[in-house]
Amino acid sequence: MQRIEIERFSVISSRPFETVVAAIEAAVSHPDMAIAPKSWAAAKDWPEAEAAIRKAIGNADFMEFARFDLGAVLRRESGRDAPRILRLVIGNPLIMKEMVKHVPDAGSYAPVTILIDERADGVHLSWDRMASFLAPYGSEAALQVARELDAKVEDLLTRAAA
Repeated sequence: MQRIEIERFSVISSRPFETVVAAIEAAVSHPDMAIAPKSWAAAKDWPEAEAAIRKAIGNADFMEFARFDLGAVLRRESGRDAPRILRLVIGNPLIMKEMVKHVPDAGSYAPVTILIDERADGVHLSWDRMASFLAPYGSEAALQVARELDAKVEDLLTRAAA
């Protein structure tokens, strides 16, 4: 058994929940995940697969893989006044590929989760730093990729919160 200490990055926004979510949605691409991975797999070679992935991530450098409206359960129980909580699973298969090359267990952590939730003091945007997940494995190459990923995600969250 290996123990991993996780670092959580959080930023609080005074902007409305919908505005924060819209800012992230505008920055992250939304390919049809029922089709996109099949096009990558059907590519005749790596350059063609990489081109298809780059097209799916667009300028955002991240794509949305899934979303979970965790607040829907709260609202169902307590009504419309319950805080909203949204979990977004985002990532970039090209970044993930570089991490799992060096640390296969990185595949357990990618794509990444962003949590957006309403609290009394504002809208919290949180995520667990990839470098903290990968640090115990001792791969400097994987850590470098993870640190670059951390910076990109933290920039995305900071911009959405501003």
